[in-house]
Amino acid sequence: MNEYIEKIKYFLKFDEISKEELVDFNDFVRSFLELLNRGEIRAAQKNETGEWIVNTWVKSGISLLFKFGKMMDYSADDMYKYYDKSTLPLHYFTLNDKVRIVPGGTSIRSGSYIAPNVIIMPPAYVNIGAYIDSGTLIDSHALVGSCAQLGKNIHLSAASQIGGVLEPINAMPVIIEDDVMIGGNCGVYEGVIVHRGAVLGTGVILNASMKVYDIVNDKIIKASENSPLEIPENAVVVSGSRAINTEFANQNNLSVYTPIIIKYKDEKTSSKISLNELLRKEF
Repeated sequence: MNEYIEKIKYFLKFDEISKEELVDFNDFVRSFLELLNRGEIRAAQKNETGEWIVNTWVKSGISLLFKFGKMMDYSADDMYKYYDKSTLPLHYFTLNDKVRIVPGGTSIRSGSYIAPNVIIMPPAYVNIGAYIDSGTLIDSHALVGSCAQLGKNIHLSAASQIGGVLEPINAMPVIIEDDVMIGGNCGVYEGVIVHRGAVLGTGVILNASMKVYDIVNDKIIKASENSPLEIPENAVVVSGSRAINTEFANQNNLSVYTPIIIKYKDEKTSSKISLNELLRKEF
């Protein structure tokens, strides 16, 4: 991928693209988006030791698309108005892609990888740089933000949001590992990592500034300057509250929201959250 890294470094030097450079830039855009669409490059991935690392050059390449794209009219007719950058078209699929997209207002930007046997219910939105692996279900009114990385067999329930982290370039995107269940109306933001098999109960919000209270192991989980907030494997996280200990707060029984690890997943939990295998069968 050194060729693409060098091209990105080259184009990052400019405030504008000249007519002479435009042809080379357009060739870069086409091939770069195609690599993202096929999942051959991605914004973050595990290294040999199993640690997640950010591919800053990929995120820089995506930022170039926003910087140098020109506004154009993508409208299909008078009823469907659509205006966006020339470098950010929609992701088009064929039957051979084996992605099930139910009709009803879903939009998927080019430059996002959608693996075979992913199911997307309407309306949903998947932004550029996102990576969604096989067997995952994206339910209605769900968002997968730019550069978010979703593993296999995830259930992203209705109205849940996986935040996008494009800038700063070196920031870890939101990562959801394999076999995670995310309940309705959840939000995961700011480079949080949810490890394999975890369960987020309805309405759980996670971001890098929050502390997560693990009442099973009597410890507090939080992000540091050099590491993101990480939810452990098989943790079951629910919405809780923490008292505010000021005189005024005590007088008014005030508390603030806090996520709590209430247990770790067992066979009973797994059976409750398992998806119907008929939905996941290969088409």
